Amino acid sequence: MKKICFLISAFILLISCNSGLNITVENPSDFDRLEMVEIPTEKLMNLSAGKAYVVVNQQGEIIPSQTTYDGKLIFQADIKAKESLFYIVKAGIPPTFPSKVYGRFITERKDDFAWENDRVAFRIYGPALIAVDGPSNGLDIWYKKTNDLIIDKWYKDDIAGVRSYHDDHGEGLDDYKVGRTLGAGMMAPFENETLTLNENFAGQEIFENGPLRTTFKLTYKDITVDGKTFGESRTFSIDAGSQLTKVTQEYGTRDTLTVAAGLVKRAKDDDAYSAYTENGTAAVIYEEPANEKAGKVYVGMVFPTGLKRVISDTYTIIHPKSKKEETHSHVLVITSYYPNQPITYYTGYGWERFGFPSLDSFQNYIGYFSKALEEPLIIKIM
Repeated sequence: MKKICFLISAFILLISCNSGLNITVENPSDFDRLEMVEIPTEKLMNLSAGKAYVVVNQQGEIIPSQTTYDGKLIFQADIKAKESLFYIVKAGIPPTFPSKVYGRFITERKDDFAWENDRVAFRIYGPALIAVDGPSNGLDIWYKKTNDLIIDKWYKDDIAGVRSYHDDHGEGLDDYKVGRTLGAGMMAPFENETLTLNENFAGQEIFENGPLRTTFKLTYKDITVDGKTFGESRTFSIDAGSQLTKVTQEYGTRDTLTVAAGLVKRAKDDDAYSAYTENGTAAVIYEEPANEKAGKVYVGMVFPTGLKRVISDTYTIIHPKSKKEETHSHVLVITSYYPNQPITYYTGYGWERFGFPSLDSFQNYIGYFSKALEEPLIIKIM
């Protein structure tokens, strides 16, 4: 108790010697959280007419922060259950910190778009791949077991023939199979109980790229469902420290649309998935079949606004390039898309070789993530 009082007293002394706004961050939950604090910059305008800020923690250290494209000051809080932490926000140019997030349009590899943080990595296939392998609209995941950013390194070495990212050279590998599926959590129209998959993205735009958050938008060619044609786009963001990437799905339709977000299953009768709801927030987890090369991987989606139902779905296609018949299966989360109301959800994974030794450990993570959405951090500006 004396130590806590000393820290608070020292922080108050620091406040008295520095101009700035005093920020209190409280964790209302009964579990520890590593989470991004978000403060609208409009609440900081009395500090400066500019948009550059410095964040100081209660130990007097300047910590990494970022002013986002949509008008927020963000910084990461590692906060214990029921704990309060204290910060000062001042006007000023922050020092340069190593980025913990990254995303890039990979023109040298068939127009992929890849992004990552210090925990996980993702990829979506671009337009140049269609001529080679046909359309692929799903989300690919790269299994990482390092906090380092590896996208550029893996692509460079793979393209140069130095080492393939399909093999683990100590940092992880790409062993996830997407094909003509939704992969690890993409969304598609599901009218009349039928998935309508679009093609690879047609355009891309990066809004911000670190050090704590990367955000970008992918646009697609128009899609036709039941004789109606409309646009499609997805905005992704990823925060430092998270196992999940945020997805905001939008369709340019004036009609209500039944949609489904899915995780590809490896066999039609594979029931290695679970779904549950926590105070209105829904989640689905699928356990990838283990193999010697990659071990065990757990893929999960979280829906803050809930879902209507969860089903298994199987369909057969003729691959446009190989002309061979293929059968694909998903566990699908079914919900409704309403005009001018984008759907926001989260998708990602845990790997037994990097922090998630069991399915239970990943289920616990998804459970805490869902509860944190229900119980946001309490931020007070003084």
